[in-house]
Amino acid sequence: MDWTNWLSLLDASDYTIAREVLQRGVAVLYFIAFLSTFNQFPALLGERGLIPANQVIKATSSRTTPSLFRWHGLHYSDRLLRIVCGIGMVLSIAVIAGLVQLGPAWTPIPVFLLMWWLYLSTVSIGHRFYGFGWESLLLEAGFIIGFLGTPQVAPPMLILLFLRWTLFRVEFGAGMIKLRGDASWRNLTAMNYHHQTQPMPNPVSRWAHQKPEWWHRAETVGSHTVQLIMPWLLFFPQPVASIAATLIIVSQLLLVVTGNYA
Repeated sequence: MDWTNWLSLLDASDYTIAREVLQRGVAVLYFIAFLSTFNQFPALLGERGLIPANQVIKATSSRTTPSLFRWHGLHYSDRLLRIVCGIGMVLSIAVIAGLVQLGPAWTPIPVFLLMWWLYLSTVSIGHRFYGFGWESLLLEAGFIIGFLGTPQVAPPMLILLFLRWTLFRVEFGAGMIKLRGDASWRNLTAMNYHHQTQPMPNPVSRWAHQKPEWWHRAETVGSHTVQLIMPWLLFFPQPVASIAATLIIVSQLLLVVTGNYA
């Protein structure tokens, strides 16, 4: 056995570009999340919202829903919420523009932790409107991504492995829940209906739906392959890990193109 390839997994010097993509990419997602919260939160959970945040705060505890809006003297208000979102967007832009990366190796840590805490403070009191899995996933990624450091140091391999583990859980979990929860995924007919029944179909969705039966079965098999097999290969030596990651990326892009997931 050639141990050189396996030991290369512990060498993070080749992941400097990946660090830039990850940090700036997650910062873009945080910017969008804060911008969306800035516009939507007051209508949904604001002082005159559908479910006022102050009611949520009174009905819950800091142990289950930690939030800066619980701090003494910091009662929820739409104005304070928008200030929080504004700070989050400024921090996100600083990372996207590369300003944070110009500092010492530890600089991204407090920046991302602050973004994480600000967004956690809104998600925690967001009730059903912020109870989706992608919110917790974004919080998890934001908490850890700052520990990748700046170009002054090599990205810590432990953090990179943690991010691979996060991707593994998302993809493998999505594949398993399909097999366990719906017979159409087990008999390979799920994609016969997917393009037609999704919430926001687009013109490409119609084109994909009109493909023949064998095409849809191949799509279903491809989905199972990407979600149940490729995640394991993320922990293999190169180029196996990169091939697996590329297939996962392509599958996600196909979902966006055919499903308007953006």
